[in-house]
Amino acid sequence: MPSTTLTRADLTEAVFQTVGLSRNESAQMVEDILEEMCAALAKGETVKLSSFGTFAVRQKSQRMGRNPKTGDEVPIAPRRVLVFRPSHVLKAVINGQTPTPEKDD
Repeated sequence: MPSTTLTRADLTEAVFQTVGLSRNESAQMVEDILEEMCAALAKGETVKLSSFGTFAVRQKSQRMGRNPKTGDEVPIAPRRVLVFRPSHVLKAVINGQTPTPEKDD
């Protein structure tokens, strides 16, 4: 399995090639989209990208954990975690299948 990573620079280059904006405008567009997504998630909003998936913030309550080295129980503080739920279209593409017509996932 290839170990390549898609970076912001790769996204910027894709926007540049596809849309035809300048490289600076493409980079700014990518940054603006990512900033908007981060701001929405920080406010606790859900970010849904049709045919891709849904990002959401979930609140986890305090619980007791265990230090694996010593076996001592330690409290794990309450926190917010980011969760991603892929759409059925993305799942189909990843599995090499033809996605079914989109329904509001």
